[in-house]
Amino acid sequence: MPKPRTPERASNRTKRETAAPADRGSDAAISLALGQRIRALRARSGLTLEQLSRQSGVSRAMLSTIERGEKSPTLPIIVRIAAGFAISLSRLLGAEANASSVAVIRAGQRIAFRDPETGFERWMLSPAHVDNGVEFVLHHLPAGRSTGLLPAYSSPTEKYLAVSSGRLTVVVDEQPHVLDTGDTIYFEVQAPYRFVNEDPQTDCTYYMVIARKR
Repeated sequence: MPKPRTPERASNRTKRETAAPADRGSDAAISLALGQRIRALRARSGLTLEQLSRQSGVSRAMLSTIERGEKSPTLPIIVRIAAGFAISLSRLLGAEANASSVAVIRAGQRIAFRDPETGFERWMLSPAHVDNGVEFVLHHLPAGRSTGLLPAYSSPTEKYLAVSSGRLTVVVDEQPHVLDTGDTIYFEVQAPYRFVNEDPQTDCTYYMVIARKR
């Protein structure tokens, strides 16, 4: 379970295309590796930066700086890039297929993502060895923070969410649904949505199952 974080100032730039400079050390290495994966995926897909920009809704300049590892993408941006490739966020972050019928994922081996602006963190808990359209993830949203507006998927997608600690507001079709610890929610993603932690002092963690219909 992630350790509580100190509250951070809320950002009002949830809908803008923003990215924060990569920190030194491991953060810079993660940014560089992510940029290399995006560039490799684009090359395998035969896409130019302009084409990926049109498909993802992320500017060419932003894609270029991310590919070079100069900046770390925020959650809304990386979700849009994954959508531009028509793949899951976990796949974009480095999930690889595994032929084994049993997969153990150690805590220190989870595929993780951290939004450099909000401190939002995502861990992939499900293995990638079965391509069945289902993902199991753990999210950590710091006090007073929002994921920002997240885009709908290109294919019908369902989300099942359970709050592990704290309080979470799930905004679907512009309707807020407030969940306390232990509460759950199901919704089909048909339009942009967002998750908000309105508590200024307490972090929130929640588990989520993402099911993409075939």
